[in-house]
Amino acid sequence: MNTEQVVIKLDGVHKDFGTKKVLNNISLSVAKGRIVGLLGSNGVGKSTLLRHIIGLYLPDAGTVTTLGVDAAKLSAKELGRIGYVHQEGELIDWMTVRQLLDYVRTYYSSWNMDLQERFIADYDISLKARVGTLSPGQRQIVSILIATAFGPDLLILDEPASALDPIARGKFLDFLLELIQNENRTIIISSHILSDVEKVIDHVLIMGRGGILRDCSFDDLREQFCRVTITASSGHLPEKLPFTDIIEYQKSGSRASMIVRNSQPAKIERQAADINCTAEIKPMTLDEIYKAVVM
Repeated sequence: MNTEQVVIKLDGVHKDFGTKKVLNNISLSVAKGRIVGLLGSNGVGKSTLLRHIIGLYLPDAGTVTTLGVDAAKLSAKELGRIGYVHQEGELIDWMTVRQLLDYVRTYYSSWNMDLQERFIADYDISLKARVGTLSPGQRQIVSILIATAFGPDLLILDEPASALDPIARGKFLDFLLELIQNENRTIIISSHILSDVEKVIDHVLIMGRGGILRDCSFDDLREQFCRVTITASSGHLPEKLPFTDIIEYQKSGSRASMIVRNSQPAKIERQAADINCTAEIKPMTLDEIYKAVVM
């Protein structure tokens, strides 16, 4: 990957669970400092891929390298540089929140007490409460705090906001925007809330059918698709339109709405003028682009 430092590398990774093939010949690299959005429907293997990165799962074939080390052989040194939030928020239920944070903090000399105090106050979490009595959203906040308070070099977020209410999600998004200011920190975020994801990521991985459908910068992905509205200057649109690479099309009288792949705005405008029409070209949201890729 040019001169960029590779933090994560998968080469020809296969993973089956019984007769179900979950990962099929996955190869990808993630460079230092990238903020990667990992997208895909339920069951396509996103969580499985993330667990391979930290060595929780081992591939049936292929190799996984994390922070320059075989993921199966990550030592305490490398694991101490990785923060991981799983959507299920697995914590030690019998401890109080204070006991849990004190316990985890002993492993990290870099623990940020100011951040801990901010989280506890902002999300109104009682330090005296037993972890097992916390709401799903509060458990997730505690998981996020544990994964970030020590300043990890690699942060993996697997559906981190799935249990958060809209206000808590907004605070979490603001926090993410703070985290990405550190250019040396690499973040992978898997989430179904694409309207949040597109505000922070600079690279996109889209999974489907056990493989990678897209692996590119977010800017490049946005340039691949656009929404075009064609309006006839007078009367109805011609029966046949001259545009190519149309992946969605709706027509009504004098107007047509299209999603176009590999579009060239200047060409579309010329083609529209040739049939006495005007063309309005708009960028698409990540949610719209995702649907166009996987449809």
